[in-house]
Amino acid sequence: MHPYINCDMGEGTGNDELLMPHIAWANIACGYHAGDVATMQQTVQWAVQYSVAVGAHPSFPDKENFGRSEMRLESKEVYDLLIQQLVIIKEITTRVGIKLNHVKPHGALYNMSAKDAVLAATIARAVRDFDTSLFLIGLSGSHSISEAKAIGIRTVSEVFADRTYQDDGRLTPRSQPGALIDNAGDVVKQVLQMIEKGAVTTLSGNKITVLAETVCIHGDGEHAVEFAKAIQKAISNR
Repeated sequence: MHPYINCDMGEGTGNDELLMPHIAWANIACGYHAGDVATMQQTVQWAVQYSVAVGAHPSFPDKENFGRSEMRLESKEVYDLLIQQLVIIKEITTRVGIKLNHVKPHGALYNMSAKDAVLAATIARAVRDFDTSLFLIGLSGSHSISEAKAIGIRTVSEVFADRTYQDDGRLTPRSQPGALIDNAGDVVKQVLQMIEKGAVTTLSGNKITVLAETVCIHGDGEHAVEFAKAIQKAISNR
């Protein structure tokens, strides 16, 4: 089976409709780090048009920093944040007549939950309580996956096409040099290595194990459309 290509969308980049033909799952911002109801409605409509599964892309309430600043919140606050954002997007998908497919936390919420079992468990619980049929996308090998599995949530282990990895399996923070891969050839090489070898070469040159059930492309990336086309072609030609 080919891994799904997923993409973070509804973030006001102008790439969304161009990306739709090349992806399988869309993670749509729910207004807390980017987007608004009108953006969500338009992005959902494009997803329907191109037969792309619609998911929620919830975040910390942090439009100022695009959801990339770490916030220390109580578990109940995190739980409520998740539910609020899922309600917003579900209203839109219900109106259009489609079912919400998955949830993928955004930015700092995603990265913090990958390494924090308590936060990961809170997110998983919110997803389960909202709709037990939803998939939860999380970083391969992280707490996000293990905590969700522990309570019976369907998980999808994610790898990143355009980001570099640290030796502990985490993504290189965007604040550090070499965090982003900006060459289509290098992106495709990394994706194929992760899919075919179950491994990725870290920034320091070591190889670590990953499970590539879905491959993420960042819709706000400068080369997003080029990368999406190249990855889709490489995967389908395997």
